[in-house]
Amino acid sequence: MKVYFHLPGLFEFYELYQIFFPLYRRHREYFYDWCEIGSVYGAPADCIWGGGRVGEGNHDPQEVLALMQEYGISARLTFSNSLLRQEHLLDKKCNALCEVFAKKGQNGVIVHSDLLLEYLKINYPELYFVSSTTKVLTDFQLFMKEVNREDFLYAVPDFRLNKSFDKWKILSQSQKDKVEFLCNECCWFGCTDRKSCYETVSRKNLGEDCPEHHCAAPDAGSGYRFSKAMENPGFISIDDIKNVYLPMGFSNFKIEGRGLGSALILEFLLYYMTKPEYHIHIREKIYLDNMLDLF
Repeated sequence: MKVYFHLPGLFEFYELYQIFFPLYRRHREYFYDWCEIGSVYGAPADCIWGGGRVGEGNHDPQEVLALMQEYGISARLTFSNSLLRQEHLLDKKCNALCEVFAKKGQNGVIVHSDLLLEYLKINYPELYFVSSTTKVLTDFQLFMKEVNREDFLYAVPDFRLNKSFDKWKILSQSQKDKVEFLCNECCWFGCTDRKSCYETVSRKNLGEDCPEHHCAAPDAGSGYRFSKAMENPGFISIDDIKNVYLPMGFSNFKIEGRGLGSALILEFLLYYMTKPEYHIHIREKIYLDNMLDLF
């Protein structure tokens, strides 16, 4: 079996991937032979259908799609806004993006709203759909209902279900093929406000005036730290993938990080995909490229 990593920043980290993908193709010996890039996901700035994070990328969609097609990588639009209403479905920018990505390649949409899902199924049937982790389904049976829905090619569970091995192991292989685990979440494992946090992001993407969500987690002020994420009970390490999930029959893993910097995304690519002895080779080739400012 192969492991497929789903990477963040379709629009946000175009410049990084423009350098990384050629390295991945030309120097495949640098990378684990059991891993592949399954997709890159994200949304540009000012997309009212966006969710999970407020989009910041502004790269031209045609160029983004051309890069994904050149390397045979699926592109996913992150349209996981949970608060959409009927009038939002006619948004010109979001529809134009769907039209572009539906025309070429096997591309998809990460979706939360069933209202949006039904609209996309009718208007852009070429796209596939992913059930978003922003639904915050911490009840295993509720998540399995998402897995069993024919609408979805993949479903991403809440990270707090990651280590429920007694439940995961009884799935059929077809069910396992649809589960996409979120590997590197830094959110407090005991958080009870995750859904309201996502709803605040949804309101911001809709342009609504709303109060900031103030995270009550311990050490919230320090922001994302990969070292802190590694201590999270839901963290999925590279050894977990190789020695636990892959032998169990799971092959899809999502790496978060749309709101982070490209230097940290590079660290994720090194940790999850690159053989340790070649980390320095990748760093040198990317750091010395004058077209990319990582810091």
